Amino acid sequence: MLTEYLPIAILLLVATVLAGLVIAIGHLFGPRRPTERKAAPYESGMTPFGPGTRRMPVRFYMVAVLFILFDIEVVFFLPWAIVFRKLGLFGLIEMVIFVIILLVGYIYAWKKGALEWE
Repeated sequence: MLTEYLPIAILLLVATVLAGLVIAIGHLFGPRRPTERKAAPYESGMTPFGPGTRRMPVRFYMVAVLFILFDIEVVFFLPWAIVFRKLGLFGLIEMVIFVIILLVGYIYAWKKGALEWE
């Protein structure tokens, strides 16, 4: 039974070793001559002002995570819609429960202000 997974394990091992090897070779033989000019941010030929990296508010990450979360959960509607007639009343009740759980999470995020932009 486990021998069926052997090609996948070999592929993962080869990919991991190859990725580590490429990173190590780049680190060992790559040029390392950092200067202040190379470290400066560059945008469209304009002289940059301010720091090159800025702290982003957590709100951006919250909206992104919520989008991905609800987007992935909506993907579950397609298989359900395809086999809806075979599932019958049981499938309908399960999907109603799923939608209610989604709505509770959405309302919670809404009430906490995670979807507000300032």
